[in-house]
Amino acid sequence: MTSIPLAEELLLLAYDDQSGKATGSRIGLDLGMAAAVLIDLALANRVAYAADGYLKVVDATPLGDPVADAVLEKITTEEPHTPAQWLQRLRHRLRTRVLEDLCARGVVQDVDETQLGVIHVHRYPTTDPAYEAEIRSRLAAALIGNTLPDERTAALATLLVAARMEPALKLPADEADRAHERLAEIASNAGFVGDVTLEDSIVRPSVALVVATLGRAIQAALGAPKPI
Repeated sequence: MTSIPLAEELLLLAYDDQSGKATGSRIGLDLGMAAAVLIDLALANRVAYAADGYLKVVDATPLGDPVADAVLEKITTEEPHTPAQWLQRLRHRLRTRVLEDLCARGVVQDVDETQLGVIHVHRYPTTDPAYEAEIRSRLAAALIGNTLPDERTAALATLLVAARMEPALKLPADEADRAHERLAEIASNAGFVGDVTLEDSIVRPSVALVVATLGRAIQAALGAPKPI
């Protein structure tokens, strides 16, 4: 199966398959998706985190993905911004754009329910579960098994933690503790797991730096978690 953008992966995990409604923090999801687009650009060697604290373009060649290419053009042509600034600039209407793309490809469907005759409520139940099944399979192998996550899976795990989306994993109770520990380990090391050294990890240092920086920016934007 062809991989899909990280922003789409995050969204599919966040939306309930049957009800088609988003679960968890809406702002967390929007920030996480904005970060996901930037991370996809880093994975493709298009952007990098510079010593001056800004995200910089290192290769302006388009990827062929409309959302990522539009962001790449913005970073190329606009004045420099920090990762935190880019998250705020990119998060608005990003989810709508991604949902439209997923609907066009038949991954989810747009169910428009009019309430009180005037209020339109949109739901997006899943119509093609294969994509989400593959995402959850990758995460389970990394979080429950002993598989070292690849770059994309490590980045996705880090975003799930930063955006407070861990409940979206929907893991069995007897596996939740192991997954939680593994998530925290991956996120705190930006993809470097356990005793794996920087040289041995398959996560490139340049990518890990972008992932870690964006993860911290999301957490700062969301503020301290509310006490239970």
